[in-house]
Amino acid sequence: MTDKYASLKLRNQLCFPLYAVSNMITRKYKPLLDKLDLTYTQYIVMMVLWEEKQVNEKLLCEALYLKSNTVTPLLKKLEDKGYIKKEKDKTDERNLVITLTKSGEKLQDEALCVPENISKEFHLTPDEATSLYTVLYKMLDEERAED
Repeated sequence: MTDKYASLKLRNQLCFPLYAVSNMITRKYKPLLDKLDLTYTQYIVMMVLWEEKQVNEKLLCEALYLKSNTVTPLLKKLEDKGYIKKEKDKTDERNLVITLTKSGEKLQDEALCVPENISKEFHLTPDEATSLYTVLYKMLDEERAED
């Protein structure tokens, strides 16, 4: 006999383990990022800036899969900490350009230990990590294609 409510069982929901793992990962990052005086979302903004050095707000939002109303307060806090500088684009004043400061560059050296320490927390083989990464980005890319 089949259970007509099987699809409503927590154990059968794809969203639940993704949600729970996301929370677990964020909790594991917290003590490492506290030492840098960054939240997780501030950290991912900084990772984009460490890579790009300068980016406009729209591209930053796209890279992080976040909306502007989420990114704007993050940028304000990072600017207050002296890690970034915000300016209107000289060619199109509707665009905001975010630039990494010297202080923000220096923070990158302090953050080098974060990925190493985090990777020790998860006991995945390299193949498992690659498979998981591939599946998660497939889901994200499909969502972006629908927008």
